Amino acid sequence: MAGLINSEDIAAVKARSSIEDVVREHVTLRSAGPGSLKGLCPFHDEKTPSFNIRPAVGAWHCFGCQEGGDVISFVQKIDHLTFSEAVERLAQKLGMELRYEDGQRPREEGLGRRSRLIEAHRVAEEYYTDQLLNGQGPARQGRDFLRARDFNSAHVKQFGIGFAPRGGEDLVRHLRAKGFTDDELVTGGLAGRGARGLYDRFRGRLVWPIRDITGDTVGFGARRLFDDDRIEAKYLNTSETPIYKKSTVLYGLDLAKKKISQGRQAVVVEGYTDVMACHLAGVETAVATCGTAFGAEHIKLLRRLMRDEAGLAPAKVIFTFDGDAAGQKAAMRAFADDEKWTSQSFVAVEKSGKDPCELRQAGGDPAVQALIEDAVPMFEFAARTTIKRFDLATAEGRIQAVRAVAPIVASIRDRSLQPEYTREISGMLGLDVEQVASEVARAGKLKVDDAPRSPGERGGRDEVAEPSAGESGAGLPVPDRRDPVVLAERQLLQVLLQFPTVFKPGAIDLLTPDAFSAPAHRAVFDGVRIAHHAGDMANARAWMSAVTEAAPSPVGGLVSELAVDTLPTRMDPNTGLPTSRYVDELFDRVRTIALTRRIADAMSEMRRLDHAETPAPERTRELGMELQTLQRELAAIKAGMG
Repeated sequence: MAGLINSEDIAAVKARSSIEDVVREHVTLRSAGPGSLKGLCPFHDEKTPSFNIRPAVGAWHCFGCQEGGDVISFVQKIDHLTFSEAVERLAQKLGMELRYEDGQRPREEGLGRRSRLIEAHRVAEEYYTDQLLNGQGPARQGRDFLRARDFNSAHVKQFGIGFAPRGGEDLVRHLRAKGFTDDELVTGGLAGRGARGLYDRFRGRLVWPIRDITGDTVGFGARRLFDDDRIEAKYLNTSETPIYKKSTVLYGLDLAKKKISQGRQAVVVEGYTDVMACHLAGVETAVATCGTAFGAEHIKLLRRLMRDEAGLAPAKVIFTFDGDAAGQKAAMRAFADDEKWTSQSFVAVEKSGKDPCELRQAGGDPAVQALIEDAVPMFEFAARTTIKRFDLATAEGRIQAVRAVAPIVASIRDRSLQPEYTREISGMLGLDVEQVASEVARAGKLKVDDAPRSPGERGGRDEVAEPSAGESGAGLPVPDRRDPVVLAERQLLQVLLQFPTVFKPGAIDLLTPDAFSAPAHRAVFDGVRIAHHAGDMANARAWMSAVTEAAPSPVGGLVSELAVDTLPTRMDPNTGLPTSRYVDELFDRVRTIALTRRIADAMSEMRRLDHAETPAPERTRELGMELQTLQRELAAIKAGMG
């Protein structure tokens, strides 16, 4: 049959191809006994290696997914090739010229589709690089872009960077002249087909070759250079093709794989220039995704190279992210995938927000090296990022923060580390260790029980939804009378509105708006405080009018409600007023709660300062003096109550 490869040549390819060398391009292997090697299977996800090869007999087998075969079948499966294409690929690596049953076929017919597409990309890469190094006019802007980032012509050659001319059909004409068909250019993603024929996929852009793990160029990433570029996207990448799947490719992996395997460490950065900067700075394990988020397939790829296996000393993967909101969001996505690793995950973020390329420009190679060396555990970064969303200056904010961060601590795989991380979190929040530990235990139980995530489905006293805004005004939640503290505040406001003359002179001045925990109550007291200094408390009508006018309009309904609601206490039969004992106890209770809250806030801030990255001795002294004053006031109230 025409086109069949000569059987003797097939046997020669199989005999001369080292299955160990071929497999090592995709899997890091270690000894599995005399004459046997093993690693993580490239065909299914696993944490304990079950993929074995025996180089002496040229065979491989996975005891996990039960796949197996010889070197040809491995290449077929790993690269999704036909039998003939796999043989041709191995023959190319060996430098063998294959014979076919009908004699030697012409090159364009003799190579399989994958080989033809790979060759087209190789020729395109050479063309783009030549245009960048030697082209005039627009190509200079590409050279200026790289020069501004401290990259020179030697770096261009090292990484294969090029420039796509602005003409629109320059690459198409070049590849046609080399014997490639229009269908091959479109299928490979190098050209598009329009009403007037083929056009270059990339025009007027700086281009980086995207290579697979074996070093074959399978696509390109192109950066916008000119303001009048009709495509506004900053980066444009090759679309999915038979040889390019962005979810399974990492830029720079062909250069980094040896170091990743040797050091069992990988550094994941965000862009092509970041990969370049890292490699030039000596961080030769850097890779980046190509126009997509770092995902499950990328994890599998790195795990196989790093030998991320259970039972071995942990490997290490370090993510670098920009310091902006998008970078933090990307980091949290990476944390969500943390359980897919056996290795330890770390995050490196430069404090000023510089990426590795900018850092190399500003501080040279040592700055990039220091960034990677100073990486913090993924857990710590995720915890700090989560905590930043909350106002730790308030008790409510600290409670919300601990509930949000507790599931992160509970998700740590190594349970022996949880107590230490719990102490770390308690310092960040300024809470007692026991309180944080309780929330962590609760979060762990919810995880074990597979509890629903929707707050409405959770149940339990702590999960009661906050009351929605009602008559207290838009944007202010209705005070929850089930809370005894809020109830005491309400009663005190009722007395202030209905019987303001029962208070001793100067008593109202001892209260401040922050003595009230409910926002609506604080707003009402603002009106009381203003009216107290400007109105007539002895005239009930004038007093109510003054408070209503001074209070923010959204709580006008609450003011009138408090003014008419019955107090839950017996009145003095002689005066018709609340008893002095009731008023004093209510007043002292609200003040005591407020002072206790302020003391807790100050102590929490002091704990956080103890764990802060930057010392603040002046603020610590201020807090110490404030604590002494607050504690004296609290002691005086308690002494009077006694």
